Amino acid sequence: MNSLEKNSDIAELLVQVSDPEIPVLSIMDMGVVREIERDGQAVLVKITPTYSGCPAMDTIATDIKITLDRAGYSTTVKQILAPAWTTDWITERGRKHLEEYGIAPPLDASADKSVLLDGARIVKCTNCGSTNTKMVSQFGSTACKALFQCNDCLEPFDYFKCLK
Repeated sequence: MNSLEKNSDIAELLVQVSDPEIPVLSIMDMGVVREIERDGQAVLVKITPTYSGCPAMDTIATDIKITLDRAGYSTTVKQILAPAWTTDWITERGRKHLEEYGIAPPLDASADKSVLLDGARIVKCTNCGSTNTKMVSQFGSTACKALFQCNDCLEPFDYFKCLK
């Protein structure tokens, strides 16, 4: 049993903490929380940034501390860089919420490269579901997203790039 399963009561509290850049996702959906250590009411939460220098990590750490302290814990948050975060850590629930929010969830690494480098038309439009889409820019609203547009409904949308 891993530390998140062993401390499922704390992990359940952390589902309330939203990703500040994508508020429909919890930090648990994003896979940012890597480990929870507990000694009585003292809790250490280890988090991994989605990419080095991610500006949201300080806010996430503060939100974790506030959430758990309100529940009666004495909380410490530590940022760890290894192993590096990967989009594989986004939960299925998280992927579903991304799409409902208007951000196409990441594909696998080989498909991602064919989309971003070769223009493959496999990213599904979050508005109409068509894969007749094109990349407009390798960078969207944040560095971890690319901007796409649907050729059928003409709506722009972000695609969350695959990170391995």
